[in-house]
Parts: sequence; structure tokens; C-alpha cells
Amino acid sequence: MSDDPATRMQNATAKAAENATQMGRSAIETGMAKMAEYSRMFSDMKMPSVPGMPDMDSFLSLHRKNLEVLTAANKVALEGAQTVARRHMEIMQETMQEVSDAMRDLAAADSPQAKAAKQTEKMKQSYERAVANVKELADLIQRSNGEALNMLHQRFTEAMDEVKMLAEKSGKTTA
Repeated sequence: MSDDPATRMQNATAKAAENATQMGRSAIETGMAKMAEYSRMFSDMKMPSVPGMPDMDSFLSLHRKNLEVLTAANKVALEGAQTVARRHMEIMQETMQEVSDAMRDLAAADSPQAKAAKQTEKMKQSYERAVANVKELADLIQRSNGEALNMLHQRFTEAMDEVKMLAEKSGKTTA
């Protein structure tokens, strides 16, 4: 195994990305299995019809849809987090390689003025790259969170319409 810090960092970040991806997959699979278990339990449950109350099968179906959308939104958020983690690790790898290259360049036998000029230019480039990387990561986070939030918002709106219809339907059966 190489003693190069950039290579060690690259190997460590690749391993961490692999572990994060596996943990995410496991969490999604567990969540989907639990949701399937609850769906089976709800589908086997028969609720008595009570005058003035909404149809319980419709109500349970509504709840099932809510769970499905919540699971899908969690999956989107998790995938977004994994994307951010992978990109962050890539940035760290790039940064370690740049630091290694910069140290090698600065060790060259230049005059003190040339070294100072190189160092200043490297610092400027590093700062600009860091700002661009932070903006990129923020955009990735905002995009994935926005997508998950939109899914939840859409389902909430649909659920409120469905609840209203159930309430109106149950009101008509008693009148």
C-alpha cells in the first residue's frame, strides 16, 4: 500500500462512500419490508361500518398511500445525502492531491519572491475552488431536500382532499 497521503485519503474515502451506500440501501430495504408488513396487516383488518363515520377501508387506504409517499421521500432524501457524501469525498480527494502537488511545487528551488508569488496564486485558486465546492454541495442538498419536500407537500394536498371527500361521503350516508 502506498504511503502517499492522497492515495490513502482516496482509498479511505472510497471505502467510506461504499459503506454509506450500503447502509442507505439496508435502511431503505428495511423500511420497505416494514411498510409491506403494515400493508398486509391493514389489508387483513376489516373494520365495522359505523353510521356517521368514514369508510375505514378507504381511510386505511389513504394512510397506506401516506406511508408509501413518506417512504419514497425518505429514499429520495437518503439518495441525496449519499450523493452529497460521495461528492464531498471526491472534493477531499482532489484537495489532498492539490495539497500534495502544491507542496512539491513549493519545494522546488525557486527564489523566495517566486515561491511567495506561487504560494499566493495557489491560495487564491484554493479559495476560489473551496467557494465553488461549497456552493455545489449546497445546491445538491437543496435539490434533494426540495424534491423530497415536494413529494410530501403533494401527498399532503391529496390527502386533505381525500379526507374531505371521505367526510362528505360519510355525511351523505347519515343524512
